[in-house]
Amino acid sequence: MSVIFSGGAALGIELGSTRIKACLVDASNPTTVLAVGSHEWENALVDGVWTYSEDAIWSGLQAAYAALVADVRRQGAELTELAGIGVSAMMHGYLAFDAEGNLLVPFRTWRNTSTGAAAAELTHLLDVNIPLRWSIAHLHQAVLDDEAHLASLAKINTLAGWVHEKLTGRFALGVGDASGMFPIGSDGGYDRDRVAAYDAHAASFLAGRSLTDLLPEVLPAGADAGTLTAAGAALLDPTGTLRPGAVAAPAEGDAGTGMVATNAVSPRTGNVSAGTSIFAMVVLERPLERVHTEIDLVTTPAGDPVAMVHCNNGASELASFASLFARFAAASGQSMTTDAVYETLLREALEGAADAGGVLAYNHLSGEPIAGLDEGRPLVVRTPDADFSLANVMRAQVYGVFATLAIGMQTLAEEGVALDAMFAHGGVFRTAGVAQRFLAGALDAPVTVGDTAAEGGAWGMAVLAAFAVAPRGAGTVLPTRDAAPAHAVDLSSYLADQVFAGAASVTADPDPADVAGFADYLARYRDGLAVESAAITALPLRGIRSSNEGTA
Repeated sequence: MSVIFSGGAALGIELGSTRIKACLVDASNPTTVLAVGSHEWENALVDGVWTYSEDAIWSGLQAAYAALVADVRRQGAELTELAGIGVSAMMHGYLAFDAEGNLLVPFRTWRNTSTGAAAAELTHLLDVNIPLRWSIAHLHQAVLDDEAHLASLAKINTLAGWVHEKLTGRFALGVGDASGMFPIGSDGGYDRDRVAAYDAHAASFLAGRSLTDLLPEVLPAGADAGTLTAAGAALLDPTGTLRPGAVAAPAEGDAGTGMVATNAVSPRTGNVSAGTSIFAMVVLERPLERVHTEIDLVTTPAGDPVAMVHCNNGASELASFASLFARFAAASGQSMTTDAVYETLLREALEGAADAGGVLAYNHLSGEPIAGLDEGRPLVVRTPDADFSLANVMRAQVYGVFATLAIGMQTLAEEGVALDAMFAHGGVFRTAGVAQRFLAGALDAPVTVGDTAAEGGAWGMAVLAAFAVAPRGAGTVLPTRDAAPAHAVDLSSYLADQVFAGAASVTADPDPADVAGFADYLARYRDGLAVESAAITALPLRGIRSSNEGTA
């Protein structure tokens, strides 16, 4: 068996909410995807906490890598070593460890909304929005609740940072992911004044330590983040075939890899990533004038400031409807592939009324802070005079994916944030001309989808891994931990010149009828949130411990 991938490939791994994906690219030409692999997994609701078990993390990582290796072997090759490697995962959440590296409590994912008291207190203390899902909110809520595990706490991390540490031995994190742990300052590290404020506020808990003693080192894209160790290679590939030594890119969150995958890392660009959650990232030219609880302030993987509109609920309910109709097709003797079901339903949505005919769809499987909801109840609601057709139901479902996002984006518009380009990626955009068109109408802005839209964050992480080993031109200054975000031009130029130059893409301009129709839909949607709140009160959860939602 020939070894045609040896040394010249970069691997990106992304641990998403419903799937762990691995993507192998040519390190010198990352637009060339050499192989892919994936593994599906589920979060579980255990004792009121959304989590993934420790065993599921490592077995899932190995399964995704094994699937990628199988793809390589189908091509008559063997994967023995890598030039670069990078790990990405769902952002935020809370992973707490003792001094020996033992996990103290089950992983608390971004989906948990039990940190309201801590988030409100910290937002006031730090004068910046601290979302419920941020790591510092989870940590401080544990402090407020006087949780027993704090007595042994030595450090906290994100999921991507933990996997990176296991693979490389480095307790370090990419700045984009780190910005979901604690606010980032102008020097590219954790904001020193805000760290000092928290240290004083939580002095009794910290007991002489600083918050920074608990947090991973912050690194921008391209910085030295270690190499794949022998133990890391064995963890990823228990067969022993993979050799250590690959250069590691700083670990990133799924928001950062989404920005890279859509070439949206420069000011006045933005992207929308749609999966189990949905979020928009807009790279800012200037700071926002006010603190907005609907807006998170994070960074690109290079450290530039970004306004993030994050919604806990994305395309999962749409996926449930697709599964429902797939089963109907099978029961009627007309089995269809998942892609064919989506294609049929999304094309039908194009036939719906611009305002979905009076049908409303709420995709809230979990709490949704932007909508003021601590829990979720997925609903389809209509008045008796609504036009209840398949076309309108499906149009309402797609609108429902974008509705809460549109509420947050209106806040940015009121701040005068300007956009030259909005890019979109995620599986829901695979059916050309449907979700992309509806999103353009929802945002009243052109939306571009490129050929990489379906590859998503795993490919974006592979690009960052390729960037970590890319030769720099004469005079290029490699970023360091203390570097100011000026090096962002380096990543931006790399993407423009070596990744996206000549890349095919399609842009959908907003249709005035769609803009007006979605505005009408959103007005009713806002009013109908009272129905959602009533359903949460009237219909308590039945104690289901796991979530089987998919992603479009």
